[in-house]
Amino acid sequence: QVQLVESGGGLVQPGGSLRLSCAASGFAFSVAAMNWVRQAPGKGLEWVSRISRYSGSLMYADSVKGRFTISRDNAKDMLFLQMTSLKPEDTAVYYCATEDGARGQGTQVTVSS
Repeated sequence: QVQLVESGGGLVQPGGSLRLSCAASGFAFSVAAMNWVRQAPGKGLEWVSRISRYSGSLMYADSVKGRFTISRDNAKDMLFLQMTSLKPEDTAVYYCATEDGARGQGTQVTVSS
């Protein structure tokens, strides 16, 4: 079955950086488009970024464009999200997700001074 395990979250000051990772298994990761989504406290799920199966197409929400970079390593079945210039409003649980909505347990990102 699909298994997604996120890691790399933590507490960071405004303006700081974090790199999230997602280890995928149980499906053909290398031919699957993948997404990052997030859920802030008390809010619904927000789509953050998408990467096509061979990284030819990258998409970002306006709220993170220019600050976040999505990437993948198909040889290792890994998905990444490099986050820079973090803002308090980026505080959320971040999930990697398949196109049909499967998600991992998430990793908490807290941006606070």
